[in-house]
Amino acid sequence: MVQPRIVDEPLQASGGSLSSRVMRILSGIQPSGALHLGNYFGMMRPAIELQTQGDAYYFIANYHSMTSLTDAAERRRHTLDVALGFLACGLDPQKSVFWRQSDVPEVTELTWLLTTVTPMGLLERCHSYKDKLARGVAPSHGLFAYPVLMAADILIFDSNVVPVGRDQKQHVEVTRDIAIKFNQLYGETFVIPEPRIREDVAVVPGIDGQKMSKSYGNTIEIFGEEKATRKKIMGLVMDSRSPAEPKPDAEKNIAIQLLKLVAPAEVAADYETRLRAGGLGYGDLKKALFENYWTCFAAARARRAELAANPGYVQQVLREGAVKARAVATKVLQRAKLAAGLD
Repeated sequence: MVQPRIVDEPLQASGGSLSSRVMRILSGIQPSGALHLGNYFGMMRPAIELQTQGDAYYFIANYHSMTSLTDAAERRRHTLDVALGFLACGLDPQKSVFWRQSDVPEVTELTWLLTTVTPMGLLERCHSYKDKLARGVAPSHGLFAYPVLMAADILIFDSNVVPVGRDQKQHVEVTRDIAIKFNQLYGETFVIPEPRIREDVAVVPGIDGQKMSKSYGNTIEIFGEEKATRKKIMGLVMDSRSPAEPKPDAEKNIAIQLLKLVAPAEVAADYETRLRAGGLGYGDLKKALFENYWTCFAAARARRAELAANPGYVQQVLREGAVKARAVATKVLQRAKLAAGLD
């Protein structure tokens, strides 16, 4: 992983400079379904690793979930699930600010300010929107304007670094365009953020070979029930080659790709070598994948069970995080309103 540098000089924004002495990192995750390996390796683990690199601000994006999830009870359940999962996997409330997006209403007010300077063409070019339409998702203003709310999430905390997967890089670029446009119109107001891409984990494959995503129904859950998860992994579809046959294209095998994420490097390398040489059956490979997956998250499962038995603590973490987040968001919103003549 490329280590971000600590900012110790003025941060340049369009038309001037905004000073910050410490790098501020921001990331969010939607509560639209059970947490899965794509969430963990694509967002959660990188975010947790960055806790000691600067001011870490992480939120549960329940406003964003409204574009795909309309069941209120499910949203509450998934929001708690994200909180439990993140804390169980190592997020430290003493090192990070962690909150529910809807507990910081300033973000939606800033969204309107940003909307007024956002060109339609900028949103029409967003890959995520076009991809969802192509998959049959009903178009809505929320789905179309999703990147503006994301821009508000980022800009309202003077974020310097936004850890994202490659598929989300465009949204950070849109945020930069919106911030620069606002700064050009109203004077220096927003810090211009930079995306931080994990080069070692670009896209986590789902059980069908596509990107792992709740919307595709191809996920392996982090905290899935043992029997159901074993069945899902053992059901991975392989080609028809026999165990004895060499598989020279082993690196393209879904099970190997997932094994590289959850197993020690030397274990994954050994299975890949054996697959290439021949003599390793797909059944044995999938058994190894399940066993390493189960071991990988054993400590997190135990910690999650402890947290689930103490929901009051989890809610306290989110409430205290929201107070800290609002303290920053209020100042940035006031700065933007003053710049735009809304004081």
